[in-house]
Amino acid sequence: MQRFEAGLNGTRAEDLANGRQVGGKHYNSSIQHWDYVMANDLDYFQGQITKYVTRWKRKNGVADLEKAQHFLQKYIEIAKADDGSAPTRAYVNQE
Repeated sequence: MQRFEAGLNGTRAEDLANGRQVGGKHYNSSIQHWDYVMANDLDYFQGQITKYVTRWKRKNGVADLEKAQHFLQKYIEIAKADDGSAPTRAYVNQE
């Protein structure tokens, strides 16, 4: 899998985002989740769902599965309201 550190010649690994951990050890794995998201061109909802599903055993247990389920529920609602082709591409006014 491609790592998104290309083009950073001369930068020390510990100076890159993938070279350090902020808070806890639950993200330590052979691939960083953000690299997985980028490599697979996942949208926001897909990224959140895969994040919670892949970390649930190491971090918050069933609560993370419930978070993934909540994101999936919203993702399905958006897809049903749209034609399902681009459920997270629409503009949402957050004011």
